[in-house]
Amino acid sequence: MTALLPPLPVALARPIQTLPTAAPGRQLAYEPKFDGHRLLIFRLADEVQLQARSGRIVTRAFPDLAAAARQLPVGTVLDGEVVVWSGGRTDFSAVQKRATAATEARAARLARQLPASYAAFDLLATGTEDLRPRPYAERRALLTTLLEPHGPPLQAVPMTTDREVAATWYEALPAIGVEGLVIKSPDQPYRPGRHWRKLRHSETRDALVVGVVGPRLRPRALALVLPGDDTPVVSGPLSPAVQAQLAKALRELPPEPVPPDPPTAIDTVGAWIAYQPIPPDLTVEVRQESTVRHAATAVIRLRLPE
Repeated sequence: MTALLPPLPVALARPIQTLPTAAPGRQLAYEPKFDGHRLLIFRLADEVQLQARSGRIVTRAFPDLAAAARQLPVGTVLDGEVVVWSGGRTDFSAVQKRATAATEARAARLARQLPASYAAFDLLATGTEDLRPRPYAERRALLTTLLEPHGPPLQAVPMTTDREVAATWYEALPAIGVEGLVIKSPDQPYRPGRHWRKLRHSETRDALVVGVVGPRLRPRALALVLPGDDTPVVSGPLSPAVQAQLAKALRELPPEPVPPDPPTAIDTVGAWIAYQPIPPDLTVEVRQESTVRHAATAVIRLRLPE
């Protein structure tokens, strides 16, 4: 019998503006925040299941990680981030393509073309023991001991309690696709909700376009998937400049074979907004702007292939 089964609610981080310093006599743990796809790994008795942040089971999308996780002891539950490396840096668009693979054949093909790596940052269970009530420092020690014999594609994220090292990471690591730092207290348990802290290097980030709101070739807004999540959000109204950038790119995308019935829709603070799904081939730069009621996602520009 295993201690934990999917779906599990995940711990999250609240944004901060400056790198915190530990109180006298205390420590903080600093981890790099990879620009990828949040994923829990469950090594069950007879299978492996992979859970996205939303609670969806997405094992079929990552057959390479599922195969690697079969080497873990039964009862192991990991929390971490899936990334795909390309040209020496993480490729957000590539990992989101992996996450949205609709068939086993496409998932297997993408696993060969875009192999995934898993950056584990927490160990939630081992054997029949639920480790979530234990302090982070203990869970971290058990995590590194567990994964050290295995190596890629399952690895523990780097961690330091040295603020100067963390500051160096913060300045240097964006070059390889690290978007910032996550800060944790060594004595805190693992709890759902925003009990960690995160310091992002930029106010903007990339998002994957999965649909359009309004006319397909001149949309009013976009359905987007943000890093670390798999639940689409609707952007704010698009500017004329962004609409012009998107027009050519959308025209070149193949149409969806059959429009969904009923239409695909997103719940946006009490109102459902329908959108037309499109192939997950476009990436945009966005800025999230906090309002009184919710965070609005503004599209800055279309990301063009390098």
